[in-house]
Amino acid sequence: MSNTTSTNPSKPNKKRKTNPNPETNFLINLQSCTKSKDLTTAISLYESAHSQNLRLSLHHFNALLYLCSDSATDPSSKDSALRHGFRVFDQMLSNNVIPNEASVTSVARLAASKNDGDYAFVLIKRMNNEFNVVPRLRTYDPALFCFCENLEAEKAYEVEEHMGLMGLSLEQQEIAALLKVSAETGRVEKVYQYLQKLRSTVRCVNEETGKIIEDWFSGQKVNGVSCDLGLVKNAVLKNGGGWHGLGWIGQGKWVVKRGSVDESGKCCSCGDQLACVDIDDAETERFAQSVAALAMEREVKANFSEFQ
Repeated sequence: MSNTTSTNPSKPNKKRKTNPNPETNFLINLQSCTKSKDLTTAISLYESAHSQNLRLSLHHFNALLYLCSDSATDPSSKDSALRHGFRVFDQMLSNNVIPNEASVTSVARLAASKNDGDYAFVLIKRMNNEFNVVPRLRTYDPALFCFCENLEAEKAYEVEEHMGLMGLSLEQQEIAALLKVSAETGRVEKVYQYLQKLRSTVRCVNEETGKIIEDWFSGQKVNGVSCDLGLVKNAVLKNGGGWHGLGWIGQGKWVVKRGSVDESGKCCSCGDQLACVDIDDAETERFAQSVAALAMEREVKANFSEFQ
């Protein structure tokens, strides 16, 4: 007699797929519109969802805001993107849906698209205060670049200061924008400051940033401190690595040339040996403290702190 197992047709092994609810369908369709950059269909879907009183989530609003901010870069869809984008954001807040960093970034981009850096910057501060939204570098970029392009240097510096308060460090494109607006508005000390930031954080710059630097030196005359060799030598010894940190030195017009440098740091055109800039005095101090702290953990003598 053989053992057989019968299959009950009323209980299938696989669960039947349930139809997604209207909100899920709306989100799937929205994501499809985002991939195809179809703003018109997305707005039509939003109008339909609004008329049906669907409960929209953060994901729904973020998908719409992202598509609007992306479409605002296209002249043919810019007006529609701006109009609907701000309307969607207002509806989001009215529905008590708490925005996140992605929401704020999209709206900041919308504001910058209509050349309103002030709104973009105020929005960041407002969302941080009201909803504890922690901005990222990309969140500040629309306001920062808008101010820089409009030559509103002081406002750009204010954005940079706020970024610092949020614990964010500038990268090459932000420093380059601040360098350019400083150069174009004649903020000589700021130019020096951002050149040093490039030196300490970026070191090797791209062609676009290099052009900004080249244009600055080509159109400027040096009006710095007198060239006291002893003063410069002492500053270099103190700061380490060939950097004096005294600002512009000497008088006269810059000589700007392009050339190649060999592996030893010598200019292939004129034969001059380039100085090697290493760490500055602040970094040297931190390094000394770290080494001293590490050594003191293993040293029993009480006066070992003199090592530092």
